[in-house]
Amino acid sequence: MKRYIHRYFTAVTSKKGKWIILLAWILLVGILSTLFPQASSQKNDLASNIPTNALSQLADEKIKEEFSNDQGTPALITWFRSNGLTDKDVEQIQELTNQLTNAPLAHQEAIIPYHQLPIEGVKQQISEDGTTLVLPILFSNNLATSELKASIQKLEAVANGIFKKNPFDTARKDETILHARTTGPVGISIDATELFSQGDLSLLIGTVIIVLICLLVIYRSPILALIPLIGVGIAYGVISPLLGFMGEHEWIEFDSQSIAIMTVLLFGAGTDYCLFIISRYRTYLTKESIKEMAMERALHRSGGAVAMSGLTVVFSLLVLLFAQYGAVQRFAIPFSLAIFIMMIASLSLVPAILAIIGRLSFYPFVPKLEGQIINGRIIKTTKKRNTLGKTIGNVVTQHPWKVTILTTLFLGIFAVFSLKTVYTYDLLSSFPDDMPSKEGYTLIEEHFNAGELAPVSVIIDTEGATLNIEEELNKLAFIATVSEEESGRSNPNLVKYSIELETNPYSNQAMDELPIIRDTLEEKLAENGIKEPNEKIWIAGVTAEQYDTRELTNQDVKLIIPIILIMIAILLLVYLRSIIATFYLIASVLLSYFSALGLGWVILHYGFGVEAIQGLIPLYSFVFIVALGEDYNIFMISSIWKKRKKMPLLLAIKEGVAESGGVITSAGVILAATFMVLTTLPMEVLVHFGTITAIGVVLDTFIVRPFLVPAITSLLGNTVFWPSKKVHVKGNE
Repeated sequence: MKRYIHRYFTAVTSKKGKWIILLAWILLVGILSTLFPQASSQKNDLASNIPTNALSQLADEKIKEEFSNDQGTPALITWFRSNGLTDKDVEQIQELTNQLTNAPLAHQEAIIPYHQLPIEGVKQQISEDGTTLVLPILFSNNLATSELKASIQKLEAVANGIFKKNPFDTARKDETILHARTTGPVGISIDATELFSQGDLSLLIGTVIIVLICLLVIYRSPILALIPLIGVGIAYGVISPLLGFMGEHEWIEFDSQSIAIMTVLLFGAGTDYCLFIISRYRTYLTKESIKEMAMERALHRSGGAVAMSGLTVVFSLLVLLFAQYGAVQRFAIPFSLAIFIMMIASLSLVPAILAIIGRLSFYPFVPKLEGQIINGRIIKTTKKRNTLGKTIGNVVTQHPWKVTILTTLFLGIFAVFSLKTVYTYDLLSSFPDDMPSKEGYTLIEEHFNAGELAPVSVIIDTEGATLNIEEELNKLAFIATVSEEESGRSNPNLVKYSIELETNPYSNQAMDELPIIRDTLEEKLAENGIKEPNEKIWIAGVTAEQYDTRELTNQDVKLIIPIILIMIAILLLVYLRSIIATFYLIASVLLSYFSALGLGWVILHYGFGVEAIQGLIPLYSFVFIVALGEDYNIFMISSIWKKRKKMPLLLAIKEGVAESGGVITSAGVILAATFMVLTTLPMEVLVHFGTITAIGVVLDTFIVRPFLVPAITSLLGNTVFWPSKKVHVKGNE
């Protein structure tokens, strides 16, 4: 195997091979881009997150089968004037419903005919304080967000022709005029898609700029700063059409969120892999006169660590295929493919480019060959300086107990805060306050019952018994209203009730109330002799879907995290051949993960007043923090493993920390910076994810990798290699 790897590295860096590699990548990008569509054209932002066998989805199917009037997705048009809606406002709203009844919007299924009611009748629908009125409009189910958006834009255009000032285009701070906002499932869907689409281009530009700035600061070479970006750009040119091809043939699904995070991951991790190669290349350019030979030696030295790091991330991401929740499962293929292609590019394309440009890559700080005579002066071996990395190496080997205890305490304190983190599955909470759907919901919550935004549907198989379900439901204090009983179309034993909760239907409290409703109804059915009552009740609606989301996410966490840890453990065992090292490397990254969650909560909650973070973030962050954090451990520990064959272990640790410190610190800074780009987007879920993941990368870079892991290695001594055979080296251990 080593012989084939050696031949590959020689071929990639040879005088002809480097050009062949570069041209092959460019040709591959051209062919794939010509034959296949780009990933952005195959995004499916309507892809389902909840599997069809989930309770809420089974309930939806039951409603479609038996209750014909539950057709359509509602848009709730919320009208508001702070000093009270006037008769003229009501008349103009009636005119709007008249026009939309006579000339319906595209895909419009139904609208309340306010124009057929006397003005006093419409006024009865206004909130008690006289300020707010809700006009529901039903649209066809399963429409693309773009189709819903077009219909709402047409609605606003019709309103603009009726009202003196378009009420949809007003600032809420102006309290003297009429406002209108579109909320409900239609408004929320439109705004969610709009938020992600706004972030696509800005995210790409922001990521490129931050990576470029970091590279310029680190290497102070404009050429070298561009090489990783060129490598990542060409790799993306391969990844995008491959994803587009798979999406076009419906082999996989991915959405805007997947592509957004994949872009950040590709630039962050891809640049890291390039830095590992560049660092070695720079070192060997001072030892080799032939640039191709220097690159070949650099690949031999770092290629294994880069490949191992990349495969660790790839296999970790593929585990997401086991997820039941769609948004998580859709990460698996795009992310793992991106890392796999970037890993290959880092071991072929980037070395080829560097071998072509040679020392000029580092201009104006060109590495000079040792022993070379320049201007009559012999370039000597660079004198070893007492660098920060060397100082840290001395500290962790001379005081391993102190370093281990202090770093563990520091990480442990913040890890405790992770237990206090509050999670939410409320999509609206992740929207900016000035988004129309959130403003509309706020108006409904303040002036009506919050549950009106998204009622809960309860279907019961009574088996013909008289149960007085409505009376039983009204006994529950958290239920605001219960509709009249509605019988099934083909099965009259099936009855349905529409329930409005007192609380925000998207809140944790509302989700916690659903099991109470179910238990109450099951008890009622059991009292009336109905067997297996748990199979005779179905609960549908947004709240039920979010309840399923929480349950599915918790199940995914319990399944995926252990599988990823086992996967990483196997890879580390194969690479390091040490059970002891595998154990404490995984334990150290786990500690930094929980510490990142806790520190992230402290910053977001106590620093920025965030009441809860999105419930999917722990799983999202775990995959990236653990897999990418293990990257840095692998790169450093591989250096120690190689050096301990030639020197005593403590000296190998000192040298390994000093040698890998600079490049890993640079890589960590760049990766953390790219994830922080997500915090510039208007979606709170990405802001929270970017913040916590960036914190995890920083903790790995500046605490776990330079201090905790080397200190533990020093404490354990040659035991770290167990069960591998000891390598006996002369010198004091």
